[in-house]
Amino acid sequence: MTPSQPHRPKYLQEDDISQKCRDLLPLLPREKGWITTSIYQYQGFWYSPQILSSVLACQDHFQAQDTDVLLITAPKSGTTWLKAILFCILNRAELSGSMQHHPLLTQSPHNLVPFLESQLYLEQEIPNLASFASPRLFATHLPYHLFPTSVKDSGCKLVYLCRNPKDTFVSFWHFANKMRSKGTGEMPLEECLDAFCRGTSPFGPYWDHVQGYYKASSEMPERVLFLRYEDLKEDPHVHVKRLADFLGCPLGKQELMDGTVDGILRMCSFDSLKALEVNKSGELSTGIETNWFFRKGEVGDWLNYISVEMGERIDRVMQEKMHGSGLKL
Repeated sequence: MTPSQPHRPKYLQEDDISQKCRDLLPLLPREKGWITTSIYQYQGFWYSPQILSSVLACQDHFQAQDTDVLLITAPKSGTTWLKAILFCILNRAELSGSMQHHPLLTQSPHNLVPFLESQLYLEQEIPNLASFASPRLFATHLPYHLFPTSVKDSGCKLVYLCRNPKDTFVSFWHFANKMRSKGTGEMPLEECLDAFCRGTSPFGPYWDHVQGYYKASSEMPERVLFLRYEDLKEDPHVHVKRLADFLGCPLGKQELMDGTVDGILRMCSFDSLKALEVNKSGELSTGIETNWFFRKGEVGDWLNYISVEMGERIDRVMQEKMHGSGLKL
């Protein structure tokens, strides 16, 4: 393996990849990257070299357990917020009454619920997951068909969160340019829009990503829960209860009466998380600054950044690519 470049964040170290990935890259379609120099198409989806390297490692080595819970999103679909909510739901019994010492007050949601391919397997080809207590809670942007066999063969639960593609696109454009700031200059909005609509965005095509999990949720509703960001924002109480039921830890009568759901939502609100010092400064081990994950979190913010015509272009692409799926975003 080529020595990494210590002056650059981990996610920009394009030469720090496995030999398996290095051998594979020349065989794959390549496009200009949003964050790194290039992205490559592997099994229908697009990745930077270092993320592809960790995807391959994850496919080879991750062993799912029946009690695992995986949170899956396309990038910038509300991942940080739902990480916090899921962590609170699953750990509410042991953390009950200790809100002043809650882990979310001192740790980023991304450290409490780490990504498989962009944290754990990015940092180590075979990370030691023995320290994670059951039920283990991980996050990923992996498309459904790229999961290791153990995920599909186990009884683990998958929670998928999708978001309006126009808001997703705008949020990812902002995020990508923050990540590029430590390497090259900004990528123009129009250029990113064209790539997004062609499907050549990291972990894209967006429509294939969403449809893969929508189909899985229709076929296995007991194992795959499909959520919309906008629904979660509109009625979070209903969806916290729904999540608890799905995860096999339903809220009891006393919890429904004593304000447990309100406490979870206060702790996990976008404004509450954004105001915490742990989320205003510092960075993850991969070099991503924690405050990059907290911009606005609003529904319909795309109108402030792209024209109605640009929005209609995204809508047309989605309608064409998702025709017949039964899913409307």
